[in-house]
Amino acid sequence: MKIADKTFDMDGRPYIMGILNVTPDSFSDGGQHNSMDSALAATEEMVKQGADIIDVGGESTRPGYTKISDTEEIERTAPIIEAIKKNFDVPVSLDTYKSGVAEAGIKAGADLINDIWGLKYDEKMAGVIARYDKACCIMHNRENTDYTDYLNDVVADLDESVKLALAAGIDRDKIMVDPGIGFAKDLHQNLLLMNNLELLHKWDMPILLGTSRKSMIGLTLDLPVTEREEGTVATSVLGLVKGCAFFRVHNVESNYRALKMTYAMLNAR
Repeated sequence: MKIADKTFDMDGRPYIMGILNVTPDSFSDGGQHNSMDSALAATEEMVKQGADIIDVGGESTRPGYTKISDTEEIERTAPIIEAIKKNFDVPVSLDTYKSGVAEAGIKAGADLINDIWGLKYDEKMAGVIARYDKACCIMHNRENTDYTDYLNDVVADLDESVKLALAAGIDRDKIMVDPGIGFAKDLHQNLLLMNNLELLHKWDMPILLGTSRKSMIGLTLDLPVTEREEGTVATSVLGLVKGCAFFRVHNVESNYRALKMTYAMLNAR
């Protein structure tokens, strides 16, 4: 998979997507990086620790989040994206489900659009990504939890998103899929999907796993968001065993080390 001018070998080592929330209200790190200086300092630290992609988010998507306008989201994200591209040689992802925000982000330098609604929220989104020939991550999500056959329904929902992407003209080798851990799923459903991540190899596309500090870990271990690092690392390791290629995390260093160790063991011949 090619993102910006970097080639990501899907038979190679795992890749880290470092989370940079430039929001005042994200569930884990809200307010920490919503100034230019702090955002660039955080980016520098994540790149040093092994981040391959920086994922910029301007609107929190935690449960009960407050939706903001396109204009506000653009004002939060576009200058940060532009500054990162100017100062660092690293692909930048923009975490948004709005086509207007995506287009502004792409013009600012974004290389990948990370859509938590799998291109289904905004009917113009797939077209924008295709027009600018950018990569995308399409995540499983839905407005309800009325599953008939849970695992098959998740795959079917994602299949709809993949077809939307391809029909819009997005190149197949520019698409990754995300199981959407923590979105429209209860604890058992999240754990069950983690144990069946191999189902997402159906499309022969890279899988991105985003579990960092999520409620699945908090509920399983009975821990607050500030104490979920070991749980996050455990999910990353399982994800690699199940064939995931990209890992979206807050703590780059701990996940990078754990994934490097796991990869070495899995590939010993």
